[in-house]
Amino acid sequence: MSPDSRAAAHLDAEQSLTLERLAVFDADFALMVAASADSNADDEHDPEGATIAFERSQLDSLISQARRHLDDIERARVRLADGTYGFCETCGNPIGEARLEARPVARTCINCAQLP
Repeated sequence: MSPDSRAAAHLDAEQSLTLERLAVFDADFALMVAASADSNADDEHDPEGATIAFERSQLDSLISQARRHLDDIERARVRLADGTYGFCETCGNPIGEARLEARPVARTCINCAQLP
């Protein structure tokens, strides 16, 4: 298997996992909204209100993060197609194989990622 086909397979797997997580998050969020729609609970005055608001906010953040990751995967596919995948966008050096294995959407090498 060529490095490009390995990278494409890794991105496919990453996309599948992210889509599965996103489906679960979306379903959980819909359930949370539906449960609170039938409730007359007032987040401000309900002792559980802060917890409900926090959980909703946390779930919304997870959904946003999953969607951004899907965008990152698509950008990685573009880099794969144009031959720039695996090269640091900052310094142009190759991104380490271990870094790409752990983070297939990485756009920078580990050295540049650590820069402030």
